[in-house]
Amino acid sequence: MTVIVLKSEHLNKVYSLGSLLRRMKIHALDDVNLEVMSDEPVIISLVGESGSGKTTLAKVLLRVVQPNSGDAIVHDRVVAGDGALVDRHSFLKTVQPIFQNPFEAFSSYRPVDAYLETTAMRINGLSRAEAVELVREALSAVGLKYTDVHEKYPNQFSGGELQRVSVARALIPRPKMIIADEPVSMIDASMRMNVVNLFLSLKNDYKTSFLYITHDLATAYYISDYVAVMYRGCIVEFGSAKDVLASPLHPYTQLLLESIPSVRVKWDRNRFAYSDLETKEFQFVGCKFYNRCPLAKEVCAHQRPQAVLRQDGRSVYCHFV
Repeated sequence: MTVIVLKSEHLNKVYSLGSLLRRMKIHALDDVNLEVMSDEPVIISLVGESGSGKTTLAKVLLRVVQPNSGDAIVHDRVVAGDGALVDRHSFLKTVQPIFQNPFEAFSSYRPVDAYLETTAMRINGLSRAEAVELVREALSAVGLKYTDVHEKYPNQFSGGELQRVSVARALIPRPKMIIADEPVSMIDASMRMNVVNLFLSLKNDYKTSFLYITHDLATAYYISDYVAVMYRGCIVEFGSAKDVLASPLHPYTQLLLESIPSVRVKWDRNRFAYSDLETKEFQFVGCKFYNRCPLAKEVCAHQRPQAVLRQDGRSVYCHFV
């Protein structure tokens, strides 16, 4: 049965910076619209440079922050905005997080298996004996044994091992979607693909969708079904991973792909220079990428580009596509 895996409608989140007299509004999410429908679990990658709004979108979906307007749906359930799920247990069975730094997800004063068992008892309503069995199953799914984790503290694990424990904890409620915010950035490069491949296997075995937030375009291309590219709080390009990352249409997506290091190409430093108006770009009335775009014209400064729908199903927010 086809369901709405992820959908956001006119999602906005505004932060205020500065003093009372010189306050500036930052539109961390600026009219974000996404829709993915599928009858199978999918992996959606959210890519873009720091400050693009990726983590803010994750926080809205996880109810860490409330949007100023708009709403969001995960697996046919409204999780943010008007009509959002009131029952906390239903919400926790819908979406679960995996954070960037696994060592910050667990207290150094408590064994990690205690967190997993508490999650199983509180969310799933199990007895302690039943919770232990569910924890065993979740740990097995991520390639760990219960005896390797039992009564051990976070400092007794490597970063990769502890991130696997984080994944097991997220699996215990059997959520419809797991939101993974930069889950491999704190892990040694040699171990990153183990975690990425784990997501692929869990998608198939547990029928769980993933929202994978990353700077790493290579892993995004490797595991994703869909890719959304964000810039200054806006979606600039969205579609299948193959289309977006193999033949990008938006100038910003092209710039991201060209910024991947290659020993065969020497960079033009001017091409990748940051604007000194980085914060003010959030205030632009027209295209947020106007200040850095090689195609920019006067219309870009004054008129927000609407989504151009391509035959391949892509949405591209650019006046010149």
